[in-house]
Formats: sequence, structure tokens, C-alpha cells
Amino acid sequence: MCSNYLAPPLAAIYREKFRAEPPSGPGALHVWPGYEAGFVRKEADGRRVARLGRFGMVAPWVKELKQVRSTYNARSETVSEKPSFRNAWNKGQHCIIPAMSFFEPDWRTGKSVPTRIERRDGTPMGIAGLWDRWTSPDDELIYSFTMLTINATDHAVMNQFHRPEDEKRMVVILPEDQYETWLDAKPQESMDFMQAYPAEAMSAIATAENLQLF
Repeated sequence: MCSNYLAPPLAAIYREKFRAEPPSGPGALHVWPGYEAGFVRKEADGRRVARLGRFGMVAPWVKELKQVRSTYNARSETVSEKPSFRNAWNKGQHCIIPAMSFFEPDWRTGKSVPTRIERRDGTPMGIAGLWDRWTSPDDELIYSFTMLTINATDHAVMNQFHRPEDEKRMVVILPEDQYETWLDAKPQESMDFMQAYPAEAMSAIATAENLQLF
């Protein structure tokens, strides 16, 4: 599962690669759960817009932010049932999370080796997600988002990560030609997009960039 990724550093990337106006503020570039970063959604007038939201879903029924735990990834197999995600899933509140790369721990040597995963062609990734809105007791409106995940047991790249006993998972990376259809898809069509990105189009590079964090 993905708990750490690099967001696009430039407003131009949102416009050129995601055809969306960039978020109102910079947000975090090295994103962890609870941080604010940009996510792309469709507005009522049909425009794609990138808003700043919290990485980790905050469901409308949550009373306090400290109640939220581990909602940064949503399993596609159970997303329609889990209280944290089912409101957004059942309403078709789809979004795209722009990412330059993301990080996972490779345990094949018996110890954790931080690894950066990215598209082989260097193009920013559009990760399929869900978004929701939450109003605090002080009437502050907070947007949040989560990344959708699928099983990766048979994926030649993503089955390398996490401890041997852990289930292998991967985020849903959308091909560019699915961006529009994902954002417009009806709730009953959502599962059609839960597909693995081709392993041959991905690269995994060991890095010491966030060694202390795994």
C-alpha cells in the first residue's frame, strides 16, 4: 500500500498533464498521511480542478480528525462496505491523485530497502482515488482523498514490496486515456477501472531518500 509519494512540484504539470487548474496553495511535495496535497476532480460545470485535500479520507460522520486512522488507501474489494469510504464510493466521488513517484519498502534481502516506483517514461502518474468533504465543529470545510488499491500478487514489479508475510498490494494507476472516463464514471462502473498498470511500463529504484522512514 502507498503511504508516501511525491506530488508534482510545478503548477504547469497540473495544466499540461492533467488538464486541471492547479490547487490554490502549494501543498506538500513529499506527501504522508495527514498532509495536504493536490487532487483532481470534476466541478459541477465540467471543469477539471485540482484542490488541496488531506491525504487520508475523512468521512462526513467523523467527529474529530484524531479519530481518523489509516484511511489513506482503500481496498477495492471492500471499499463499498467500509464506513470511511462507502459514502464517496457509492456517490461516485472519483478523483485523480497526481504523483511523480511513490515509495515502498523492499524486504527481499531480509531488511527494508526504500524503493522509488515511477513510470518508466518519466510521465507523472494519475492514481485513481476517492474524495470527500468534512466540516469541523468550527465550520471549517476540509477536503480529503484516498488512493484505491488492488491485489498485486501476480504483478512483476509490485509483488516485490512489504514483508514476505504481507499481502502484496498496489495503487490503481490510470492510463491517461482513462482520466476523463474515470472522473465521469457512475458508481456502478467504478470497478471496471480497478486494473493493474503494466509492469513493463514501471520502474523501481532503490533509494536512500527516505531510509529513516521505513
